[in-house]
Amino acid sequence: MAKQGRTAGTRVSGANGSVSGSSRKRLVLADVPVDLLTSDQALDTIVGHARSAVRPPLAVASINLDHVHYFGTGGRWMGALDGCGQSGPVQWLNMVDGAPIAARAGALTELQWQRLAGSDLINPLLDRCEDHALSVGFLGGAPQTQERLLQVLTQLRPKLWVAGCWSPDRQALGDPGANVALAAGIARSKVDVLIVGLGKPRQELWIAEHGAATGASVLLAFGAVVDFLAGRIHRAPALVSANGLEWAWRLALEPRRLARRYLVQGPPAYLRLQRPAGRETPRAPLREVPPPAVPSPAPVPQHFASADGFADVCVLAVTRNNAADIPGLIGSLRAETDDLVLRVVVADNSSTDATVAELGLHTDVRVLQTGGNLGYAGGINAAARYAGDAGAVLVLNPDLRVCRGALKAMLQRLRQPGTGIVVPLLADEDGTTYPSLRREPGILRSLGDALAGRRLAKRPGWLSEIEYDAEAYVYAHPVDWATGAALLVDMPLARRLGSWNETFFLYSEETDYFRRARSTGAKVWFEPAAAMIHRRGGSGQSPELAALMAVNRVRYAQLHRGRGYAAGFRSVVLLAEVLRIGGAGHRRAVEALLLPGKRKALPAARHPASNPTGGTSGEPAGQGTPAEQFPRGTIIIPCHNEEPVIGATLDALAPVVAAGTEVLVVCNGCTDRSAAEASARPGVRVLELPEASKTTAINAGNAAASHWPRLYLDADIRVRPETVKVLFEALVSGSLAVRPSVDYDVEGAGLLVRSYYRARRHLPGAQKSLWGAGAYALSAEAGQRLGALPAVVADDLWVDRFFAEGEKEVLGCPPVLVRLPRDVPGLLAVLRRTYRGNAEQGALGSTVLASAAGILGAVRGPRSAFDAAVYTAFTLAGRRLAAGAGPGISWERDESSRTGLPPRQAVS
Repeated sequence: MAKQGRTAGTRVSGANGSVSGSSRKRLVLADVPVDLLTSDQALDTIVGHARSAVRPPLAVASINLDHVHYFGTGGRWMGALDGCGQSGPVQWLNMVDGAPIAARAGALTELQWQRLAGSDLINPLLDRCEDHALSVGFLGGAPQTQERLLQVLTQLRPKLWVAGCWSPDRQALGDPGANVALAAGIARSKVDVLIVGLGKPRQELWIAEHGAATGASVLLAFGAVVDFLAGRIHRAPALVSANGLEWAWRLALEPRRLARRYLVQGPPAYLRLQRPAGRETPRAPLREVPPPAVPSPAPVPQHFASADGFADVCVLAVTRNNAADIPGLIGSLRAETDDLVLRVVVADNSSTDATVAELGLHTDVRVLQTGGNLGYAGGINAAARYAGDAGAVLVLNPDLRVCRGALKAMLQRLRQPGTGIVVPLLADEDGTTYPSLRREPGILRSLGDALAGRRLAKRPGWLSEIEYDAEAYVYAHPVDWATGAALLVDMPLARRLGSWNETFFLYSEETDYFRRARSTGAKVWFEPAAAMIHRRGGSGQSPELAALMAVNRVRYAQLHRGRGYAAGFRSVVLLAEVLRIGGAGHRRAVEALLLPGKRKALPAARHPASNPTGGTSGEPAGQGTPAEQFPRGTIIIPCHNEEPVIGATLDALAPVVAAGTEVLVVCNGCTDRSAAEASARPGVRVLELPEASKTTAINAGNAAASHWPRLYLDADIRVRPETVKVLFEALVSGSLAVRPSVDYDVEGAGLLVRSYYRARRHLPGAQKSLWGAGAYALSAEAGQRLGALPAVVADDLWVDRFFAEGEKEVLGCPPVLVRLPRDVPGLLAVLRRTYRGNAEQGALGSTVLASAAGILGAVRGPRSAFDAAVYTAFTLAGRRLAAGAGPGISWERDESSRTGLPPRQAVS
């Protein structure tokens, strides 16, 4: 390592040289922000920031197809540069590098943009570093290349201050401790500009995680610059570069290293680049963490917090015959109390060994005996009722040992904007990293896993649900989900999501929970600095559990996908089990997938009978009755001649009625047996009104109801009990107006109807308004503000427009099931009523442009273009029918979905 003498000069404070406002433009191409700058603007920005030494440091990336492959739409590291690393934040300057990026930017802005490759900028940048006495360091490259680099710089740039060169090997870059030491060593060298040449994506990921700790003011992710400066690789001739063929030149020089990048990864990235550009998404606001009920106490080493007061983290664990695991789990958690206030709650699912006795040795651990085997989700829900006042909830398997400092690292990651859940690095007892990261299940991904298993670890993400690539476990980044052995959930998000789905019993409940979290816009981050040792097998191993895992994967697809897709997914899961049929568990899985009757023998929740005093499972030993399983509330169902569907709607609500929720069916103007069907359901109250008016029915229901919050539900909408629970819990916790997400039952619906509703999902208001689900819920405060509804056709539109944008939300809970019209006349009847209601409230024209933008913006190919055309045609027809509707028309609805096939059963 050589240092050259520093020339005289002074630093300029307060001027960072950044390009401001009107002179700096930014596009978002394939979800990658791209700054549009001239070379002079880029150099001024970089040098200005280096001279000012302001924080956070400036990180500079070259945007080409390789960058889009890794960090753009669908890339493994998409979103990884948006977060704040363990060492602190960096701000990114993303320069146009690749010819396709420059061409795409030019096509969108109608201006010609110069390519700013690192190899083009490095020499003028080093000139300015010499002029302003800025020290330069080099990270990356082989030791012999760095030696050659120092020789060249000594000869050609005698005034350049080289603060140091660092050449870590691949193993060191995969070691968190080694990286911390490396960054600290760089910081001691007082480098101003650090050139990082570790190769893409490693260099960008390293900068995001450790850049702030290096002390450098500017970090340049210039992968091949060291090789170019050292003369190991020569730049392409000017004619080749000017015609966008530099990639071919480099491929010819290094075919073995670059063939995959240019020939395999490049073409898909190029296609993603052609999609419509977007605007940069504003950074998510800081987490709104509720203030502690009492002043936050200081950590007490080796002691857990009591039920009262505030805890940084409430740990929830579910045990069943885990006596041998308790000492390791509790001991590792006690070590974390040096830094954090922890509360520990354990739900025991009727262990038959010494688990409860082992837990009893720890008087500061709250133990709940469920009285049965509620499964993992049921146990979490039982324990969560005693989480108390905490900043976050940590769900842990009992067979885990938490490595020192893991919870602090997870909390630090959780505090960055937009993060809702953090998952740690899991390792087996021998230290081997366990592949815990997952992608959203799909047919192709499951097929890839069925055929390849652990082989071909670097296969594309669309061919594997499980993340096998070892490098994915080295750097922090957003993920779809991870195994449910350990996850830290932000308390506001945990309250919003409500209960875990107990119908899964074991396996796939975490997949469902993560999906619901992502649907709220929250990010799930993997934090490799937080490590835990997982013994695995804490749930036991048996052929029945192996079969249950396969069955629950299919149940998950049935819950969140259409019937056709779920059937295809089931076929792939079946194929995977058949290919491994030599194992007893796989044989049981094949039987259960082919013969539904066999599923009855699989493990399922065993709930204890209620005790004579009215208590339920989940009571702490020696303590009183727990909170009610369902918050008290009322469901109001307006009903006009709904005899074919009202029974099924109420049957789905039977568990809610049994839990004490008030259900009112208000029959208005009914001439069929709707009232008789509703009255036949135990616990359901029926009101009968002579007038056929939905708003009159809602007002009458409000007058007769006894409890708040209240869910207003159309008579043909199927809702799950856990959905009701999430809605009510959100309203009790402070939300004003909410609605659940929506799933469409497309069985029996015609091609044009399905096409219309596919396009409809892209409406701007479809994901944030109270209308469109046939269900919305209000708190007591919201109901009092709203008062009686006027005589309008569209009650949900009226309620949606009454509340401000920040007062209403769509919750990421299990969706309600909306059965679509089966034919075109049925859809037109729905649209005529919809647009008549919009016109009545003066909203018919206000959303036309926004709707058109949403539908057209979603066009990605022939199918989505067809859907957009179908949507447009039906919209025009519906508006025309609404305009021609006379004053005597008071009730239009789709009859095809009421007289056709019965609605599909809710997944159980």
